[in-house]
Amino acid sequence: MSSEDGQGGGGAAGEGTPPEQLALIRESVRKAKEPRAKPRTWRGAALAGHLPVARVLVDKGVLHLDRYFDYAVPAELDADAQPGVRVRVRFGAGRGRVREGRREGGGLIDGFLVERLAASDYSGPLAALAQVVSPEPVLSPELLGLTRAVADRYAGSLADVLQLAVPPRNARAEQRPSPAPLPPPPPPEPGSWARYERGSVFLESLASGGAPRAVWNALPGPEWSEELARAVAATLSSGRGALVVLPDGRAAARADAALTALLGEGRHALLTADAGPEKRYREWLAVRRGAVRAVVGTRAAMFAPVRDLGLVALWDDGDDSHSEQHAPQPHAREVLLLRAAQDGCGFLMGGWSCTVEGAQLVESGWARPLVAAREQVRRAAPLVRTVGDHDLARDEAARAARLPTLAWQTVRDGLRQGPVLVQVPRRGYVPRLACEQCRAAARCRHCAGPLEAQGDDVLRCGWCGREEGAWHCPECGSFRLRAQVVGARRTAEELGRAFPAVPVRTSGREHVLDTVPGAPALVVSTPGAEPVAEGGYAAALLLDGWAMLGRPDLRAGEDALRRWIAAGALVRPQEKGGTVVVVAEPTLRPVQALVRWDPVGHALRELAERAELGFPPVSRMAAVSGTAEALAAFLGAVEMPPEAEVLGPVPVPAASPGRPRRPGAPPPGEQWERALIRVPPGRGAALAGALKAAQAARMARGGEEAVRVRIDPADIG
Repeated sequence: MSSEDGQGGGGAAGEGTPPEQLALIRESVRKAKEPRAKPRTWRGAALAGHLPVARVLVDKGVLHLDRYFDYAVPAELDADAQPGVRVRVRFGAGRGRVREGRREGGGLIDGFLVERLAASDYSGPLAALAQVVSPEPVLSPELLGLTRAVADRYAGSLADVLQLAVPPRNARAEQRPSPAPLPPPPPPEPGSWARYERGSVFLESLASGGAPRAVWNALPGPEWSEELARAVAATLSSGRGALVVLPDGRAAARADAALTALLGEGRHALLTADAGPEKRYREWLAVRRGAVRAVVGTRAAMFAPVRDLGLVALWDDGDDSHSEQHAPQPHAREVLLLRAAQDGCGFLMGGWSCTVEGAQLVESGWARPLVAAREQVRRAAPLVRTVGDHDLARDEAARAARLPTLAWQTVRDGLRQGPVLVQVPRRGYVPRLACEQCRAAARCRHCAGPLEAQGDDVLRCGWCGREEGAWHCPECGSFRLRAQVVGARRTAEELGRAFPAVPVRTSGREHVLDTVPGAPALVVSTPGAEPVAEGGYAAALLLDGWAMLGRPDLRAGEDALRRWIAAGALVRPQEKGGTVVVVAEPTLRPVQALVRWDPVGHALRELAERAELGFPPVSRMAAVSGTAEALAAFLGAVEMPPEAEVLGPVPVPAASPGRPRRPGAPPPGEQWERALIRVPPGRGAALAGALKAAQAARMARGGEEAVRVRIDPADIG
């Protein structure tokens, strides 16, 4: 330091410094945050005088460590180390690393403090808590009980479920106080609930503090979000909380807007991934602190810590988005069923369609049906017409063009009244090609993947992405191709040429539209991405029904009907000219259910067949997959219930190169097998416990090949 910077060592600090600069320095020091203390070993530190033992759940996420561990509580952490807070502990130190009666060493790991005890049942030395990350309690006894029940049901670890239930900490969100809770609102009027046979009674039961349980088959139209809002308002009027889980952000936004319009701001929280980590954690804290009594959100909101829960509601439980992709892969429907049983609250599961699980809840008597009379259904539903193989064979226009004559007429008539929806089950341009002469599939010469046309007259492999400029059929030598499957972009292009004066909009995975104006337009969409039209669509075309019905899956018919009804529900009623044309064989059961607009009857017939065959949801099932050797060893080690039946094993399709790996799929290059284990009703807990114990034993031994276990798999073929 030069003499100009510091003249002598004994001068007063700040001599020669202008007063304005000194004031600025003092203000900066005052506003500066204290440095975060590093976790300590607390060597020689005194322990808390009262309840000196903390029981901690460490965030390891492995089954053989799915239990609590005891730690000593230093006196300096006594006030902050309360049940439910986040802590950091040292984990992994052996018995040889003991000093002054305490275990030291080990890597730092996050965890949750579950409870404080006067003594530990562990006879050895205890390590001390390293740090209390935050004094904010985030794990309540109710949430701990729910997550433990979910972990046991799905043969998973509690730490994995807590990662799904408790969002990551955000310090700025914790520092902001939550608003004061608002008084309960008055009970709402029945509104459009009066259209249902027991709709008004359901709302009255919620408003009076009851816990009704219902499976709701919603009428077509946009009123479903307002009806959900009224159910939430009725629950809030009784002084209790409500939770609504929806399949995606678009549906959550509609329910959010309906609640805001009915109750105003400040009475509910919106929990979606789109909100960002800070805002989402701030909303979550407001719910946990009791400042907000109602929650609307997507899948992760199923664990929201709503106080005095009076109602849990789920919309469209058949949507794949309700199934969590992270271990142990719980389904929102099952989590909310557990919450309804645990808290003794009301339960509402609704949708335009009806799943087999919903039909089972009604058939078992656990829930009551909430449906409208057939006359009301006919007034609200559009007219449904079918085009089958026999009609296509007699249709000269369908031989030369993709759409049959009835579809063209419906589009032309509908465009005079408003927008027309066209649902195409495949995205892209031409995702599947075949030889024009022998119909052999066109495949890549390098990896045997399917060749696709992207609309630029260039063929590319759908797996490796290589271009193919000189394809010829290896079977017959032909150089000509035909479209085997036509995608949404190609359909939009064809319709644009047929109706040049009408705008064409597309909605799919790359770009999903929320709403479209009520002016005449063609809206081409993939299933699940249909935008809402102002005033409803004048007509809808449901193309290539065989693509959804022909899937080799137990739920193919149910899923196709659900997607068709979801599109048809956006169309105007028949009395206003609304028409739906489905290109599928009219004799098939899902098509007949669509024509009659009877998803409940279809679900009941599916349930009867599942019961006869012993398939879920009548039975409980687990899927176990791995290499042939690992799978055989695992099945031999599991102490299954005596009623268990093993189906398989069968080979698992190999993962496609260049494509995202699906959850549970084998790693690229490995050949896996899968076995299904089935048990009768009432034995699901025993099966899950046996699989969890066997998996924990394998992990504890280490060095063995991986085996994946999933309870109630969504896809069983």
